[in-house]
Amino acid sequence: MLTAAFADISIVQLLVIAVAALAASLVGGVAGYGTGALMPLVLVPIVGAEPVVPIIALSSLLTNGGRATAFAQFLDWRRAVIVVVGALPPSMLTAYGYTKLSSAGAMLVIGAMLICSVPLRRLLLRQASGLGDGGLFAAAVGYGALVGGTAGAGIILLSLLMAAGLTAAAVVATDAAISIAISLAKVAIFGISGVVNAQVVAVALLIGAVAFPGAFLAKALVHRLPIHVHTALLDGVVLLGGAVMVFGALRQWN
Repeated sequence: MLTAAFADISIVQLLVIAVAALAASLVGGVAGYGTGALMPLVLVPIVGAEPVVPIIALSSLLTNGGRATAFAQFLDWRRAVIVVVGALPPSMLTAYGYTKLSSAGAMLVIGAMLICSVPLRRLLLRQASGLGDGGLFAAAVGYGALVGGTAGAGIILLSLLMAAGLTAAAVVATDAAISIAISLAKVAIFGISGVVNAQVVAVALLIGAVAFPGAFLAKALVHRLPIHVHTALLDGVVLLGGAVMVFGALRQWN
C-alpha cells in the first residue's frame, strides 16, 4: 500500500519534501508560522495543487502536535477556545468549497493567499493593539473563512494572537493548539468529500513524522535566533512561490 501511495513520486522528490518539512517546522517553531506558507511551494510541483490543502491539514496534526507538546506550558487555553469557537464553522464551509475547485482554481487560490499573506502580516502587525475577547472572536470568524480552503493563512492567526496580548512562546503554543482543532475539522470535511486518498495520507505522514522533532529543535532556538532574519527570507520565498503558482494557474486557463 505504501509503495502504491508513493508510486508517482521519486526518491529524490520524497527527500525534497522531507527536507522542506524539517526546515518549515524549524521556522514555524521559532516564528510561529511558516509550514503552511513553505510546503505548498514544494508540494505543488510534485503532487499538483488539488491535494495540497488536504495534505497540509492532515500533516499539521503532527507538526502542530509536536509544537503544542514542546510549548505546552505556555498555552493560553481561554483565547484558544475563543478562536476555535469562532473559526471552526466558517473553516468547515470553505474547506468544502475547496473540494469543488479545479486544479487551476486550487493553484490560483493557494498562490493568491501566499502573495497576500506577506503584506497582510505586515499590516496586521502595524495595526496590532489590545484586542479584547469580543474582537478576537469576530476576527476568528474571518480567519476561519480563509484558513478552511487555503494554505498560508496561519500568519493571520499569529497576528490576532499577538494583538490579543500573547507574546513569544505563548503565541507558538496557542497557535498550535488552535491549528490542531481547525485541521481536525478540515480533515473530516476532506475525508467525507473523498479527496483524502492514499497518496495524501502517505505524504502527510512523511511531513508530520519529519517535522515533529523539528518543534523541539525550534524550542532550543527560539530564544537565540533573531526572528527578523528568517522572517525576511520567508517573505521573499513566499512572494516568489505565490507568484509562480498564480502564473501557472493563469496559463492552465489560457
